[in-house]
Amino acid sequence: MERVIITGKTIEEALSRGLEELNTTEDKVEYRVLEEAQSGFLGLIGRKDAKLELIKKVDKKEKAKEFLEELLEEMDLNLAVEIIQDNNEKDALLNITGDDLAIIIGHRGKTLDSLQYLTNLAVNKGKEDYLRVALDAEGYRGRRKETLENLALKMANKAKKTGRKVMLEPMPPQERKVIHAILHNKSDINTYSVGKEPYRKVVIVKE
Repeated sequence: MERVIITGKTIEEALSRGLEELNTTEDKVEYRVLEEAQSGFLGLIGRKDAKLELIKKVDKKEKAKEFLEELLEEMDLNLAVEIIQDNNEKDALLNITGDDLAIIIGHRGKTLDSLQYLTNLAVNKGKEDYLRVALDAEGYRGRRKETLENLALKMANKAKKTGRKVMLEPMPPQERKVIHAILHNKSDINTYSVGKEPYRKVVIVKE
């Protein structure tokens, strides 16, 4: 956290000098007045400058990026991180690129999910204004979603043809949501989940 204590003939002057030193703008700092300016006798004797403490606000998206970069470096992986979604204050999408993507994605995205969980913990620990961090790896999430949607439609057709329920393999919550969502509007198909985490499964049945 960057901070500076600065003085000026007025609060406005001290604030301006502090912003210049921190190389930022007023909306990105918090400040408090340590001492008010005093003009003194005849404007000379006993005159005191205003003193402010300026604290630069933490950019949580940059913090998430830095945490992930340091973690990947510790893992000795040739990967880079970029902030993709930057249009609101409550969500951040970080994309990982590089030669070692297979390692960081893991079996069906489990390693990527674990890194996402750790990044959210690191960024939001003891902080207000929760930031939801999502991780992707060169479009892996989109490809996986498409695979799951195709699987759901295929298994739904199987359930209709056989008249028997179809039980899918265990999936994490976010992947089960994809299955439920793609089949939600099919009037002749119903879906529900059974079991306990991490072995919870989606069941597809003909209505």
